[in-house]
Amino acid sequence: MSLINALILGLVQGVAEFLPISSSGHLSIAQNLLGLGVEGVDDIFFDVLLHLGTLGAVFAAYWADIREMVLEFFQMIRDVAGGQVPESVPPARRLILLIVVGTLPLFLVLPFRAMVESLYGNTFFVGGALVVTGILLFFCDRIPKGRKNAKNTGIADVLIVGAGQAIATCPGISRSGMTISMGCFRGMDRRFAVRFAFLLSIPAVLGANLLQVKDVVAAGIDLKLLPAYILGVAAAAVSGYLSIRLVRMVADKGRFGAFAYYCWAAGAVTILLSILKALELLPWLKAAAL
Repeated sequence: MSLINALILGLVQGVAEFLPISSSGHLSIAQNLLGLGVEGVDDIFFDVLLHLGTLGAVFAAYWADIREMVLEFFQMIRDVAGGQVPESVPPARRLILLIVVGTLPLFLVLPFRAMVESLYGNTFFVGGALVVTGILLFFCDRIPKGRKNAKNTGIADVLIVGAGQAIATCPGISRSGMTISMGCFRGMDRRFAVRFAFLLSIPAVLGANLLQVKDVVAAGIDLKLLPAYILGVAAAAVSGYLSIRLVRMVADKGRFGAFAYYCWAAGAVTILLSILKALELLPWLKAAAL
């Protein structure tokens, strides 16, 4: 894998992981319809590293929240060990509990992991899922601004957001688009909806990487690719951080519509190309285009 390929994959991972356009959906389109393949995309260890790079972007963007939650977690352990119960639950402690509860729906997906992964090759599904993502973003812009935050968001609210995250394991459904939209539909303040969606991604990404540890060990690690790995991770982290900043700005202004139109266009083109492929006309179209 060349340094250029590593840089491209890192940038794509960082941008598509956080912008509401579905990175998995676009990768499926590129490989299954356009016949595009980038060297390194099947490197399992590199895939894990790229996800850790985007995880680093979340830590950088929300370091104050994460630091406060870590400190509060140890304080909670001390309270439990000492039999102490605070008169009111600190906001950081409540946020920890909300993230834990919001992560639970992901466990319902584990028995269907193979089926979800099989959808990656179904470009009709991917196209339809992109259209659904666009619909969610479109209506997310048009609902009244909510007022719920870490202090008054309920268990039902975070379970629905978590269910959205579980559904977003399907290719074509944007994780960030789904979780932010679900939060806004449940009356969360837009800033808190974005903040909670990205903090909720931390256990999801860590859990997904843990599931790949066995595959990484089996595939092995090529230390000769260390420079490419470092460059890719750095690119994913930096582009991911900038993408988070962009999503926060867009959410504040209620301007997800642009992403909605993009997802609709991408979904429509995907379905059209899938029909042409099914009719065995796609090779002819590619030849005509060349």
